[in-house]
Amino acid sequence: MPHLNKVGTAVSGGDDKDPAARSSLSRLRTALTVFFALDGFMFAGWVVRIPAIKERTGASESDLGLALLGVSAGAVVTMVFTGRLCQRFGSHPVTVVSMVLLSLSIALPPQAHSALTLGLVLLLFGTAYGALNVSMNSAAVDLVAALRRPVISSFHAAYSLGGMVGAGLGGLVAGGLSPTVHLLLLTGAGLLVTAVTGPVLLRQAVPVPAPVPAPAPVPGAGAGVAHAPRGRDRSTRRVVLLLGVIALCTAYGEGAMADWSALHLTEDLDASPGLAAAGYSLFALAMTAGRLSGTVLLERLGQNRALVLGGLTAALGMLLGALAPTAWAALAGFAVAGLGLANIFPVAVGRAGALAGPGGVATASTLGYGGMLLGPPAIGFLADWFSLPLALTTVALLAAAAAVVAHAARNVSAEPALQPPHQQAPQQA
Repeated sequence: MPHLNKVGTAVSGGDDKDPAARSSLSRLRTALTVFFALDGFMFAGWVVRIPAIKERTGASESDLGLALLGVSAGAVVTMVFTGRLCQRFGSHPVTVVSMVLLSLSIALPPQAHSALTLGLVLLLFGTAYGALNVSMNSAAVDLVAALRRPVISSFHAAYSLGGMVGAGLGGLVAGGLSPTVHLLLLTGAGLLVTAVTGPVLLRQAVPVPAPVPAPAPVPGAGAGVAHAPRGRDRSTRRVVLLLGVIALCTAYGEGAMADWSALHLTEDLDASPGLAAAGYSLFALAMTAGRLSGTVLLERLGQNRALVLGGLTAALGMLLGALAPTAWAALAGFAVAGLGLANIFPVAVGRAGALAGPGGVATASTLGYGGMLLGPPAIGFLADWFSLPLALTTVALLAAAAAVVAHAARNVSAEPALQPPHQQAPQQA
């Protein structure tokens, strides 16, 4: 498994008898978990202040939509190049620097006085956000390989929990604090947490797993010489692209649910505003719960089977959510869809990173976030042409497509060889 973003002396995670190594991995895992949670917390804090910032800039809905594209454009473009930065400088330093930039840039949107300046500011914010997500996931992939446990979903669970806390806290303070004060407080919190947690990442070398014994030589092959299969690089790129497509198919659903679930419940199923608002909250809560249990699920099922079953579960849930005759049945469908989608994106990105290092993470993340951008406008166009319930069934179709692609790629393993449970080193949360 390639580890392209190693800098300095690596810490091996394969020695079950080395308490120092286990302690080092535990500190790294805690620090990365904090960074993922902080990322979700700060992004959600910005999102809940969008209405107030829109009013301050005097932007129309269409102008605001164009300005918000700055976040997406900055993130997607930066993701393409962040893999190379991680290869050159290491994923740990890039993570710390990106978090500092995100903390500083989140204070800028309230200072904008027009849609144009807001879009330019959000371009910088999106740049930091995209770089942070690729570098954090690259660091997480290395740590997963060293731990020899599929804990990638736990980091994304921390992001989801941070987002829920950030949105809830932001809603509570929105009536008493101006956007300027609120986002400045987020800047201070981000810089403070980075100052405390960042040195852990900067001091610790990127961990690598203990060497895995080579397979027995094939009869007739040259002894002691490892020959890379012809076309291996091309095959790897193809598999990484397939994993990116899986991420795209599932992120499409996340974006669609965020923007259209409440409207579907209100207009198509006559739900009250309070019940309609619970739609996405229930979806997000189910996704968080699914990610919290993701490590156990992946250890029991394996990554490929978890991808396939997750896609099929999400497809069935979204069919119920889109076509149910009552609001309560639709809410149940949204919850099932959240559970199904929970681990697909982190597993797809993690496997891409295991195959191709930070470049693989960058490719899969770029395609995935592209799906999140594609989802809301695609649902809107389809709703105009047909109906919103029918448009939402495309989420189910793409989730099923992700399952089919994962099944087709089942013979390509990008996961580290996990030790049997009785041989694993004790893990510290």
